[in-house]
Amino acid sequence: QVQLVESGGGLVQPGGSLRLSCAASGSIFLFYAMGWYRQAPGKQRELVADITREDIRNYADSVKGRFTISRDNAKNTIYLQMNSLKPEDTAVYYCNAYRPSDRNTFWGQGTQVTVSS
Repeated sequence: QVQLVESGGGLVQPGGSLRLSCAASGSIFLFYAMGWYRQAPGKQRELVADITREDIRNYADSVKGRFTISRDNAKNTIYLQMNSLKPEDTAVYYCNAYRPSDRNTFWGQGTQVTVSS
């Protein structure tokens, strides 16, 4: 069973930075793509950014230029560097992975990010 474990969330002031990590229990080469989603209270879960096996990256318009997704294959980990954080970035952030061999999608347990002064 695949496990995705997020870390790095917390409370930060507007304009600040955080880096989220998502460690997978196995090789991330098994996944076609991995990404970060977020869900704010009363809102639907939305894609923040994702990265494919070929290192192709995709970002939501709301985070372009502020967030950067990356991967470390040796550590089976992906990251989300979040800069210039805004109060509207406040949400629970979830790691996601898609495995094409059996068309399964996996989720982490989520990490809270709160941007507030």
